Amino acid sequence: MKSWKAVEKDPWHYIPKLLRIRLTLSQIGANLAGASIVMSYFVFIDESGSFQHAANTLTVGSIMFFGLVVIAVTLHRIFQKDLTDFMRLKAKGQEVASELNKRVQRKILNLPSISALISSLNWVLAAFVMSTYNIFELVGESPAVILFEGSRVFVGIIISGVVVCAIIFFTTEIFCRRIYPYFFPHGGLIKIRGAYRLKLRTRMIATFALASFLPMILMAVLSYNKARLMLIMNPEDVIQSLFYLTAFLLAAALIAAMILSRLSSTGILTPISQMEQAMRKVEQGDLSASVPVSSNDELGVLAENFNQMTEGLRERYHMRQSLDLAMEVQQRLLPKGNLKRKGFDIAGRSIYCDETGGDYFDFIINGRGENERIGIAIGDVSGHGIPSALLMATVRSSLRQRTSFSGSAANIINDVNRQLVLDVEDSGQFVTMFYLSIDPTQKQLQWVRAGHDAAIFYDPGTKSFEELGGSGIALGVDKNWNFKEGSKTDLCHGQIILLSTDGIWEARNPNGDMFGKDPIYDILHSKAAMSANEILEAILRSLSIFQNGTKIEDDITLVVVKISD
Repeated sequence: MKSWKAVEKDPWHYIPKLLRIRLTLSQIGANLAGASIVMSYFVFIDESGSFQHAANTLTVGSIMFFGLVVIAVTLHRIFQKDLTDFMRLKAKGQEVASELNKRVQRKILNLPSISALISSLNWVLAAFVMSTYNIFELVGESPAVILFEGSRVFVGIIISGVVVCAIIFFTTEIFCRRIYPYFFPHGGLIKIRGAYRLKLRTRMIATFALASFLPMILMAVLSYNKARLMLIMNPEDVIQSLFYLTAFLLAAALIAAMILSRLSSTGILTPISQMEQAMRKVEQGDLSASVPVSSNDELGVLAENFNQMTEGLRERYHMRQSLDLAMEVQQRLLPKGNLKRKGFDIAGRSIYCDETGGDYFDFIINGRGENERIGIAIGDVSGHGIPSALLMATVRSSLRQRTSFSGSAANIINDVNRQLVLDVEDSGQFVTMFYLSIDPTQKQLQWVRAGHDAAIFYDPGTKSFEELGGSGIALGVDKNWNFKEGSKTDLCHGQIILLSTDGIWEARNPNGDMFGKDPIYDILHSKAAMSANEILEAILRSLSIFQNGTKIEDDITLVVVKISD
């Protein structure tokens, strides 16, 4: 426990020590335990040979074990040379070459399988040596006896070696999974080419086979050997020996099965437990939670995907915060409320299909007394979302700045257009606008239509409708375009002017039908005696009933101007 805490503080100082000491000792320990069990059987449990034969077998086995340890340590040092160089550079804080880094990542992923492979090589060598020694000890016996005894020793050692190698693989894998994050600080284990990948299905099948089938095969072979001895030995002695053999093999198989199951399940349950904890944190709102990617199998893929998911959630959360802020800022740029000014009752509303939109309206008051002018602008920026909202803010700023100086409605829009062309040049964005200038004292209107829908003028006295139209292209398209203005005088009490973006005309219901302008004409006619805000609310209420829950697909902006006493 203390060693891993030390690794967290200074990884490149302590990881080499753990690789060199703890990992080496665990591998030697596992092989020694396996070799001891095998030798115990052949020397003590199997009493088919003489005492001298048992002593010789024990001596040869001991000498061979130490020789194979030397071979294993040498092969490990050769394989780990790049790892040693890499960690030495890291400990000194020096830069690591890209090629060395790739080799090290591949080797650290392959370390469990290489450790098991080196151990299996030693067990194969041991099987050849011990079976050959056993054959020489049986010189003078029949060829059938020599072949059977040699095969018995070879198969027994190989089966034991396979179990030991599996234990070494899982033990090394558990160790390596704790140090993988230091070699892969940014993940990517599953993308390393040339690395051995043990799939979960293969892992479970191998564990089941090693814990059940192989011990059963070994028991069958050795039991057959004991049964064969009944032909030449006292049956009671053979049965008693068979009893000892069965007890010995059952104990060894049970211990091996427990160890293998424990190691294999740890490699599966630990990542799942880590992911469960991380998911619980995310559920509680902690989007910084992540899962250490400690394998290159399916669990590693799952951990990588989980981390990518939380990263995406963080980005969406920050985006949501940005959108909320943008929406708040945009809402503040719109008029704070309706306007009542010198015989004019004015109401406006914008409804966005996204958090932010490109629709825009504004009430601009300039001058005082007889020189006062009321400017009403309504616009529709191309597109939706943040870019359109930013362009809307630019247009608003430019228009407000320009209207603070003198000039006709046409001059104002011409100047705004020239500036906007410079701002959106080559971007493909544009703004349609209807700008209405009201002289409250003279009861006169001036307007410019810049590619926008014409305003609707309704006179309840004559019950007639009129469009305040005119020619003009969208703003931001051609800086040399000269906009023309329209005008209207002799305004009377009760007359209504409605400005809108096309989002309201083109709104659709569940059947795909468009709202159109006829319902608006009907409302202007039937609600003409109401205030501007009541007329606006009646139109929006009618639209909501028509849509019947259908989500709007375009921003909707509406301004109602009513001439009052």
